[in-house]
Amino acid sequence: MGSASLSYRGHRYPIEVISHCVWLYHRFPLSLREVEELMLQRGVIVSYETIRRWCAKFGQSYANGLRRRRPRTGDKWHLDEVFIKINGEQKYLWRAVVQDGNVLDILVQNRRDKAAARRFFRTLLKKTGTVPRVIVTDKLRSYGAAHREVMSSVEHRQSKYLNNRAENSHQPTRQRERAMKGFRSVGGAQRFLSAFSGISPHFRPRRHLMTAAAHRAEMSIHFAIWDQITGAAHRPTTT
Repeated sequence: MGSASLSYRGHRYPIEVISHCVWLYHRFPLSLREVEELMLQRGVIVSYETIRRWCAKFGQSYANGLRRRRPRTGDKWHLDEVFIKINGEQKYLWRAVVQDGNVLDILVQNRRDKAAARRFFRTLLKKTGTVPRVIVTDKLRSYGAAHREVMSSVEHRQSKYLNNRAENSHQPTRQRERAMKGFRSVGGAQRFLSAFSGISPHFRPRRHLMTAAAHRAEMSIHFAIWDQITGAAHRPTTT
């Protein structure tokens, strides 16, 4: 099952509360204190520090479980990088999405040069275990140089007009960055955004392409998968 590797041993709160807090924090642009307040309104007294620990402990595991449940990775990858501020310094968030908009992976790095692009390519190939048919990037020269070294047999299309899918994928991250008032460290940004990029898209189906009824049905399926991944659907005894 999706929750087989998860252990809630030692947690006095039920799985439903833990998974709900992690969902709130990664799905909506909320601060930890705002999640604490929402839970208080529902009669659950839990501190924002406890919620932070839950997100740190379970967020990535939930994201990995959701990624494993997705259809096989598409063969057309869109790659893009955008700057983010971390503790007042400019860093770069590298992102890869497939043609249907699902995020393959993200990587926070100090630079956007050839070495950074090469590292991102190798990370993608290792994590996905597949080689794409084509990659689409903007005209940053680092992509071309890294492409010739790492995946020269893959078709490479470079155009600022073809990569809107990857660029649009940055928008939820920008919302979270504003809500969190920036990130404090590269490691912290990498950990949060890796989990966020796995959880948030799961609850963002293409609403504009669906009727209201179809959207509700789709979301019911997504929530059922979430309960399976987190273990809430099985309601094991906690200690």
